[in-house]
Amino acid sequence: MKYQPGDKVLMLHSNEEGEVVEIINDKMVMVEVSGVRFPVYMDQIDFPYFKRFSEKKLFEKKKEKKYIDDIKKEKATSKYKVSDGVWLAFLPVFDKDVFDDDVVESFKLYLINQTEQPYNFSYWISFAGAPDFELKNQVFSFTDFYLHDVPFEQMNDAPKFEFEFSLVTPDKKKAEYFEASIKLKAKQLFQKIEEIKLKNEPTFSYKLFESYPDVAVQEKYDFAKLSGAGYRIYDASKAAQNLEPARSVIDLHIEKLSDDWKHLSNFEILTIQLKTFEKYYYLATAHHQPNLIVIHGVGSGKLKDEIHEILKTKKEVKTFVNQYHPNFGYGATEIYFGY
Repeated sequence: MKYQPGDKVLMLHSNEEGEVVEIINDKMVMVEVSGVRFPVYMDQIDFPYFKRFSEKKLFEKKKEKKYIDDIKKEKATSKYKVSDGVWLAFLPVFDKDVFDDDVVESFKLYLINQTEQPYNFSYWISFAGAPDFELKNQVFSFTDFYLHDVPFEQMNDAPKFEFEFSLVTPDKKKAEYFEASIKLKAKQLFQKIEEIKLKNEPTFSYKLFESYPDVAVQEKYDFAKLSGAGYRIYDASKAAQNLEPARSVIDLHIEKLSDDWKHLSNFEILTIQLKTFEKYYYLATAHHQPNLIVIHGVGSGKLKDEIHEILKTKKEVKTFVNQYHPNFGYGATEIYFGY
């Protein structure tokens, strides 16, 4: 839900500020303005923070009344002072502490589309590697889209913001989809907050992409020349016949992968394990296996976390789960493919 009781809101028609006192349904809320309560549709209100910092005042402070018909219309301008592209914007919501100093209570996250294209998007946020929130929707050209609120204290837990974009109107010349992600460290966050305080700016933003990418051009090869040079050429439809057989279960315990492992550092062991995983993952997908079980053990969880991060980026993975298995306990992840 975009609004919660207690949120300060702006009446778009009257330019007055009020407070949400009750959620009526998924389209309406009860607001209070100057002691008067009344219901409004959610598309008739907005948060007042951007207005306070970035919008021009509609009326000049004059004694005489001025009506909307008397005001000279201005040319439409961009709401955000950012370069072209698609951005993830963070709007800090400040409150006062016991010493009357400004402290950040939470962040309102916005997806800002400063391009001429509307996009479908999927959005995920995770903290310390654990999924927390997911959203799918559309963002239109030259508009912003409110995503959700994030409490300030959660931003210390290695937040990762992931997006997948596609065109609302498909174009054969453009990529089928485009992925972008941002990982923030606490130190970077504090620096950004101090910067916007000094510059008296309402938000800080990160660019996700400048323009939607074209379809990758496939380089054409002269296979006759390669064959003449002594290279073996295989029919792609029969390529799986020339590959090593796939496995339905792979055991990544280092003693299963190397006879001389005791002198290896933790980093070297992890590298060998991940290379083995990638090899058999590739073979499983090349042979169109329906699923794959990866035994990584329990231990510190580093190998499991690394594998799960890789799986999140793979389009052919339908789902994966690390749950109790009668043969492997909690030391294995089951991967299910969706080709």
